[in-house]
Amino acid sequence: MTTATRYLYLARHGEASQDESELTEAGRRQAGLLGVRLRGIPFTAVYHGPLARTTETARLVNEHLPDVRMRVDEIAGDYVPHVPDRDELPPEYREASARFFAQFSEEERERGRALAEAAVRRFTGPADGADTRHDLVITHNFLVGWLVRGALDAPAWRWLSLNHGNAALTVIRYAPGRPSSILAYNDMGHLPVELRWTGFEPRQPW
Repeated sequence: MTTATRYLYLARHGEASQDESELTEAGRRQAGLLGVRLRGIPFTAVYHGPLARTTETARLVNEHLPDVRMRVDEIAGDYVPHVPDRDELPPEYREASARFFAQFSEEERERGRALAEAAVRRFTGPADGADTRHDLVITHNFLVGWLVRGALDAPAWRWLSLNHGNAALTVIRYAPGRPSSILAYNDMGHLPVELRWTGFEPRQPW
């Protein structure tokens, strides 16, 4: 079977309101600037998660990609992709990790595992056929971390340590016969300094 290079563009949604029902004004600015950044890329497919913050981000990005059809898909949603066993983790991280994962039910854990497996099948690896693919996924921090971890063949638990900026951009290349390559990670160059933050730590002027 013939395969070609796939470029996977991963973007986290813009900053959301406290109840996560919509983007803040800053989040809308972030999403619009992300759209400008992506303008001109010949996307083969564009996906976004079903929650309000990714849907609104996708709509604002799409204003700058008029010939691209956005597709909503649960596998681009917000879920825990992997819950590590206690023995997977270095001893110094075990207690804090256990407290974090305790908030997720067994059903949520199983659902997350299944969706993460589907995301890997859908979004990663060289593309079938002879034509180069450019795929965009507008998603959440957890899935970005999971796919970056996979591209680096890092231990499964390492997705926990990757925090992605709102409307930041990561690009992974999957070329036939070559290891996957991170071309850009958490790139916020299209955002002014006051709009660059991850949502997880105090704002920093990166």
